[in-house]
This record gives sequence, structure tokens and C-alpha cells, in this order.
Amino acid sequence: MDSEIKEEIPVHEEFILCGGVETQVLKCGPWTDLFNDQSVNRPKLLIFIIPGNPGISVFYVPFLKALYSLTNRRFPVWIISHAGHALAPKDKKILTTLADPNAQEIKDIYGLCGQIEHKLAFLRTHVPKEMKLVLIGHSIGCYISLQMLKRTPELPVIRSFLLFPTIERMSESPNGRIATPLLCWFRYAVYAISYLLFKPCPEKIKSLFIRMGLQAMNLECEFSLMNVFEPFCQANAVYLGGQEMMEVVKRDDETIKEHLSKKTQEEK
Repeated sequence: MDSEIKEEIPVHEEFILCGGVETQVLKCGPWTDLFNDQSVNRPKLLIFIIPGNPGISVFYVPFLKALYSLTNRRFPVWIISHAGHALAPKDKKILTTLADPNAQEIKDIYGLCGQIEHKLAFLRTHVPKEMKLVLIGHSIGCYISLQMLKRTPELPVIRSFLLFPTIERMSESPNGRIATPLLCWFRYAVYAISYLLFKPCPEKIKSLFIRMGLQAMNLECEFSLMNVFEPFCQANAVYLGGQEMMEVVKRDDETIKEHLSKKTQEEK
């Protein structure tokens, strides 16, 4: 089945401006433009995935293909990168988006609150209002999903899946106790180290490290992973991580209870 998925299911890559920031979107299925597709075969449901941190969509490609295959290829499966976590290659065109009638400047777009508004802005400009949604969040993507439901209860979400959710007391977890000082107190040192290590590093060396890493994990990748070594993207991931540690403290039981019929949670 793995070979069948790999060979027969194409994944379309786009880079768009969302909230004024380059954003990578990977789309599984033949539907790449839901607004202008007026055919009778236009789907009525979109499976929309929100990644963890770092929000690099490429790592989720096998998951996209498996979901698309297991739903009998009836619905599109899309995943969006976090703002500032993916930069378009030099030869890749950045697409413009429809005018958003509710557009407002997204303050602190690389922070946790800004990332939530970034996803809502994408849905407003790329997904018709009448289209049903299945939200799938992974890690901090689960927190973002919950906040999207809280801020825009009119979203036509029929189901929300929380995969390995990080929705409470992040800084108190064993990993959080280690990560919090680095992400919150020493993040500028992390920025400097990242820049000094990776900015002068030749592309061939970065590509070699990526190939070695993929081989060690027994993975193949059809899209560029160079953003892993991009200091700008690393800095934004660290910045978001620091805000996660400070802001994801108390579980939002009220929002969970309100939307409980939509939730499916997989515990760690």
C-alpha cells in the first residue's frame, strides 16, 4: 500500500502570501482551487491539517497521502505551514490571494496569537464558507485548532482531531522544563548560534545532512527541506516555542466542552 500511495497520489505545492507572509500549502487531491471550481465534482468537505512546531508541512506528506487514500480520494487534504516557518525557493512563484473583506493587520504574526489569526485568514481567502471542515491539529496545532473554534464559532467544522495535543502546562512537562529556559531566556543566543552555524554553510553540505537524516529515518521526501537550516525559519520556530511555554498553561475546558461533539483526542 505504501508504494501505491507514493506512486499514484500527487501532492501539489503552493507558496502564497497569507497575512503578508510567505506560506507553504501542500494539497493532496485534484482540487487546488476550491473557490473557482464550480464543477459538479467539487467536494463539500476539506480536511485541513495544522502542524506542530516547527510547522514545516513537508514532514506530513506521508500522512496527507494516507488520509487521502483511506477516504477513497473523495475529499481534498491540505496542510498549511506556520507563518515564517517556510520560505519559497528562489525559482518558486509566490501566488497572490483573493482580497479578504475582513482583513486586518495580523499583529505579531510569528507569535502564537498571530499564528491562529494566520490560519483563519487562510480559510477566509481559500475555502468557501459553505464548505464543511475537518480540522486535524498536531501538537501545538491542537491548541491553535481549539482557539480557532473559540474565536470563530461560525466555522463549519464537523469534526476536530487532536493528535498528541499540547494544550496545557507545557512548561511543566519534563521536556518543557528543559526547553523553557532556552526558548524564553536564551533565545537570542539560540538565534546567534543558528545564524553563525547555518548561514555560511554551503548548500551542498546542507543537502548532504538532509539526505543523511532522511536515510536514518528511512524516509523519502519529494519537496525541499532546506528551510530546516534557514536561520530565519529557525528563529521563528524558537520564538513561537517560547510563547507556547508562557501562554499554554491552563486547559480551556470551556471551549472543549462547547465543542465536545467535534473532538477526537489521542493522548500522548
